Amino acid sequence: MAPLLLACLLVFGTTQASAQAMTAPAAAGAPIQSAPVPAALQPTTETAVPTPAAPDYLVGPQDVLTIIVYGEALLSGKFRVDSDGSFPYQYLDRVKAEGLTVAAIEATMEKALGDGYLRNPQISVEVAEYRSQNVYVQGQVRSPGKYPLPANASLMDAIFLAGSTLAEAGNWVEIYRQGMAPGPNTAAVGVRAPDIRVRLTDVQSGKAQSVGIKDGDTIFVPKAERIYVTGQVRNPGAYAYDDEMTIFTAISLAGGITEKGSNSRISITRLVNGQRREVDAKQEDLLKPGDQVTVKPRRL
Repeated sequence: MAPLLLACLLVFGTTQASAQAMTAPAAAGAPIQSAPVPAALQPTTETAVPTPAAPDYLVGPQDVLTIIVYGEALLSGKFRVDSDGSFPYQYLDRVKAEGLTVAAIEATMEKALGDGYLRNPQISVEVAEYRSQNVYVQGQVRSPGKYPLPANASLMDAIFLAGSTLAEAGNWVEIYRQGMAPGPNTAAVGVRAPDIRVRLTDVQSGKAQSVGIKDGDTIFVPKAERIYVTGQVRNPGAYAYDDEMTIFTAISLAGGITEKGSNSRISITRLVNGQRREVDAKQEDLLKPGDQVTVKPRRL
């Protein structure tokens, strides 16, 4: 019986010591152990992979942040920024995020958690989902509308989101900056010059990858303006107008002058002050949208 009694006493003493160790207060300055997170403060469960934000990206409502507190799994997770520009977070009640970069949010949280909660906290913040910044894509695209702006987005990305351009698209893509054109900004098209113009061929070929876009930008793809070539050319018809287009260029698009056509008997019919007027022209003359080029037959 003595050995059995001794064993029971040893087990009881070990259990009591373990219970005391679990309930003992943390030493001064030591990191506080994370408590279970209340349901209201649980991070969101979206599975989007964080995309590194541009250094100057400003977080806003409906953005989803991935927050990692190294060594503190219960304080890490995904958090959606509410309409008031902040998100709930254990220990800190609510953390302001609207109008701040991810670096600024990291610094704010490290300072706040380090003030009596964690010793020297190390925090990483990334944007998992971009919801607060948007661009408008209008004009000759397959799916015009409003689109979320991802980090480091380019003009090419925005055109891709809108389903690429239509066959009726002109030669240029125009960008109207926020604050310069209202709302979806279609009302401003034609009222003022765009802030940026990029050749559509550069967008399609990938040369425009460096052209960035910003929150609130309107990207407008105008319908192609036309010129018309008639008379003694191989393929008379309507052709897309381009800046600095000459009569020679237009005739070349129309297949060139036929054997019966004259190189010197060429005219332009142009709308002037609401009236169409025909004037003689040379092949090096510049055209305007809507011009009609007529190549006349040679004199016998």
